[in-house]
Amino acid sequence: MYTFDYQRAADPKAAVSALAADSEAKYLAGGQSLLPTMRLRLAQPSKLIDVTRIPALKEIRADGTTLSIGAAVCHADVASHADVRRMLPALADLAAHIGDRQVRALGTIGGSLANDDPAACYPAAVLGLGATVVTDRRRISAEDFFVGMYETALAPDELIVAVEFPLAERAAYEKFRNPASHFALVGVFVAKQANGVRVAVTGAAPSVFRMPELERALSADFSPAAARTVTVSADGLNTDLHASAEYRAHLIPILAARAVERAKG
Repeated sequence: MYTFDYQRAADPKAAVSALAADSEAKYLAGGQSLLPTMRLRLAQPSKLIDVTRIPALKEIRADGTTLSIGAAVCHADVASHADVRRMLPALADLAAHIGDRQVRALGTIGGSLANDDPAACYPAAVLGLGATVVTDRRRISAEDFFVGMYETALAPDELIVAVEFPLAERAAYEKFRNPASHFALVGVFVAKQANGVRVAVTGAAPSVFRMPELERALSADFSPAAARTVTVSADGLNTDLHASAEYRAHLIPILAARAVERAKG
């Protein structure tokens, strides 16, 4: 590690102003990705601007149709919050199986989305539910937020404030995880909503993506059997030391079928 400045932001405006004043600064959320990167000297920010103590970013709010989760809410709190467990049990279950206890206690939903790791779990829920990412200056639909590997639509000094999730009639997330990191080799989020079925896949490609073939099959018949009839092409999927593109393609309909079987309203 090397020398850097630390600043704790009192509110979103102060955080954005501090980052705008120093182009080499970085926001610090849970630090579960940024700090290891700094230890390896793959990132060398001049200043870390801590946004985890901003009260507005720690709130979870619910109304009849939407669940809003502040960007600095940690995974453990998403998993245990009564409103999340009642209104979107699939999201609570997803958060409960991210990393290990330390990661869940420190990592935040906003930090995960801003980092946009190709194998992260939250992007599948955000895209699968058609959520909206709310920043200090605008609202970004899930369809527009994820751009590519570790790349989002966020401007360099833009701060995620909250994520707004629409509710689902039934939803579930299934992942085939790396036994060491607990990241998803493949993760599939299935959501049955009033206007149809959405299926989002993480871990299989450079960025999270929707699977239209599965969406069509499950919109016609929301059953595990329907999911298993879909054949997924390996084109564009990842091959690495953990799994081939063909194996990931094989896993997608299997995990989708398991998600449908477990889907709860």
